[in-house]
Amino acid sequence: MKTLYLDAFAGISGDMFLGTLVDLGVPIDVLRSVAEALSLNEVEIIAGKTERKGIAAVKINVRAPERGVVRTYAHIKSLISKSGLPPRVKQNSLKIFALLAEAESRIHSRSIEQVHFHELGSVDTLVDVAGSAAGLDYLEVEELLCSPLPMGTGMIKTAHGIYPIPAPAVVEILRDIPVYSSGIPTELVTPTGAAIVASLASNFCLLPPMRIEGVGYGAGDRHLEIPNLLRGFLGQREGAVRGRARERRLVLSTNIDDMNPELYPYVIERLFESGAEDVWLYPIHMKKSRPAVTLKVLVPPASEEEVKEVMFAETKTLGVRVSEVYKEYLDREVIEVDTDFGRLRVKVARNKDHVANIAPEYEDCRRAAAKSGVPLKEVYAAAEEAARALLAGQETSTDSPEKEA
Repeated sequence: MKTLYLDAFAGISGDMFLGTLVDLGVPIDVLRSVAEALSLNEVEIIAGKTERKGIAAVKINVRAPERGVVRTYAHIKSLISKSGLPPRVKQNSLKIFALLAEAESRIHSRSIEQVHFHELGSVDTLVDVAGSAAGLDYLEVEELLCSPLPMGTGMIKTAHGIYPIPAPAVVEILRDIPVYSSGIPTELVTPTGAAIVASLASNFCLLPPMRIEGVGYGAGDRHLEIPNLLRGFLGQREGAVRGRARERRLVLSTNIDDMNPELYPYVIERLFESGAEDVWLYPIHMKKSRPAVTLKVLVPPASEEEVKEVMFAETKTLGVRVSEVYKEYLDREVIEVDTDFGRLRVKVARNKDHVANIAPEYEDCRRAAAKSGVPLKEVYAAAEEAARALLAGQETSTDSPEKEA
């Protein structure tokens, strides 16, 4: 599988990602054609060679005459949908902007369609987002992977005022994505950079086994104490299957024969709070035929110690076994659908680009069922039906010959 792995040791922004793609072989004319397809007039896109701490890289600059233009999400969605961009580029561009809009909507308590983009609605951002999608399409990347993302510190000036770093939009976008503090006093991950990888990357992990065919470097604006670069490894990942991700995990297990069973629900709750991805129990018999319970916990390596502390503190165990496993899972995304019971979230899993499973979010459906006074199974059925209709409409739009023309 053709894989692009992003080593974001100095963070990521839209122009850094574009620079990486150009350094990997995407012609600058591909980016210019994106601007033309979006009817962005008098836009100049320049790819220049530069250095960061002695490492050669590509720096992308987007110059446009417009100033102070504020676009709504509805405007941007219409602009992309009506453009002459290829179907896959159009679909991924809309996906990235949808995530940006959702983040802004939560921060400012507005409906998504009413979200006003300030910096994020500029020509630069439009080119960054659609250009990134076009560059991946040009390179025929089948799988995008990214390292955990470093967070800077300090404050930054925005259209809304002085905000802390990481910016609120970045925090919203990177929910459930591994991040860490770099200690560097500047913004390292921009909302655009965060949205690109959060929307398109199937996994955030260490560099997987792969045969590297090319390396590209995209330069950021600032000169930092480290090379301000985004590094991309392009190559073939053997054994990978489109639509699936594979990660290293640990299973922590212990056998308990002397604990009040009323305590287990609380223990399970605490384990999830401490970083467990899954917790399960099953009955066993131990020495002297005592009935007992095996407690098993699936955790990412980074959460091992915290989860073990909970196991030692909240159960009567005297020891924990640790086994290494690999978890392979389908690509998934959460979409929102409109039903007679309100707007509900639905989880969609894909395998080899095909929808493999649709699962309505339990809490959303439970609240809707309680509010409307109908059986929960009816809400589930309505959410699944709406999701299938929405996904079928997206596939029809993508495959339409008129759209491809």
